[in-house]
Amino acid sequence: MTVRPSIARRMTAQRWWDAAMLAVSVLLAAIMTLLDPPVSGEEWGVVGVIAVVLAAYFAWGRRTLDGTGSPAGLLYAGVLLVSLAVGIGLDPTYSFMQVIVFPTLWVISCNTRQAVLLNLLAIVPVAIGYTLFFGVEGLPSGIAVGVLSVAFSLAFGSWIASIEKAGAERARLLAELMAVQDELAAANREAGVDSERARLAREIHDTIAQSLTGLVMVAQRAHGDLERAADAAGDASEHLVQATADVELIESMARDALTEARGLVAAIAPVRVESTLAEALGRLAERFQRETGVVVLSDLAALAAPAPPLRAELEVVLLRCAQEGLANVRKHARATAASVQINRGENAVILVISDDGVGPGRAASAQSGTAAASAGFGLAGMADRLALVGGSARLEAALPRGSRLTVTVPLASEPAAPEPSIDAANGVQA
Repeated sequence: MTVRPSIARRMTAQRWWDAAMLAVSVLLAAIMTLLDPPVSGEEWGVVGVIAVVLAAYFAWGRRTLDGTGSPAGLLYAGVLLVSLAVGIGLDPTYSFMQVIVFPTLWVISCNTRQAVLLNLLAIVPVAIGYTLFFGVEGLPSGIAVGVLSVAFSLAFGSWIASIEKAGAERARLLAELMAVQDELAAANREAGVDSERARLAREIHDTIAQSLTGLVMVAQRAHGDLERAADAAGDASEHLVQATADVELIESMARDALTEARGLVAAIAPVRVESTLAEALGRLAERFQRETGVVVLSDLAALAAPAPPLRAELEVVLLRCAQEGLANVRKHARATAASVQINRGENAVILVISDDGVGPGRAASAQSGTAAASAGFGLAGMADRLALVGGSARLEAALPRGSRLTVTVPLASEPAAPEPSIDAANGVQA
């Protein structure tokens, strides 16, 4: 069982270890020199051993209290064990130093097994020290003292280790709970965004689109009435002809506005990746073909098994880009056929949406200011969305006619987000 580094750092705050080492050393030195004057040579020897331990501690030992079991830490542990043998051999009172020695052995060790071995090894210098001071008859006492000290150290250290383990487990569970909460919050935000997009799509469809549909129907009826009136009026039909032209213009503008409104509904209506990206793109293409009459060919074989699934955020980005690309075909291309294709390489997924319409250059020149702004905003929004995953898009003319939108999304786990990039061929800036 490994000693947890985060717990070890809390246990080995330098100021507390410095204070503990100084307090034990000063107290032991005071006991040796002040309680029973005059001071004997052996007692001065113990003070010398204490000085050596302090010097080793401040020279390098204090930097090894990190739970890594480094060679420098094991060397410091060796100094402590040798000091037990020498200090107890000079005076058994030095046994008091075990108060700091055994905790130090635990903190120096990189795992519990190493700590137990060092604790058991500490029995040897204690027994040697008692033997040096009392002779051979002191050996049993030394072994007994060492065993009792080690038993207490192991019991206390195991208890601390169990507390560490429980704390680490609680920290892990808390981290998992926070991660789940973050995922739930993100899901709630996404659900809220989808709900708002659905509401806006319904509002536009039920108000603006319906009103424009009615306006087109009224304009068509008025156009027919004016034509019949002009035929009946003969030469006095100049004003009726002009009125007919005006109504025809109203009808044309209403149709254009209706197309824009329907394209806006298609662009903002939420399309969820309910099962797989391929199925969602297939449903999107079928709905587009049903609503517009534009034949849509789908090539989504690159998403089929055994290819590993894409990350959820990449699937959403690709689906939104396909949605926006087909919305642009609906609004600007005047196409009879379109295609949606997915290509997958080792480092990127490429979405290609092409059509046989008028192409990006002529389409841009044919749009009114409002429509062009709408198209530009759509592609700019696509670029912003792609930038979040490190992707890019390119709009260019297709051969022999039409336009091609190429969206590239990298498969790196943490892509660096570049500046938004939308390239447009033939001088068309989206």
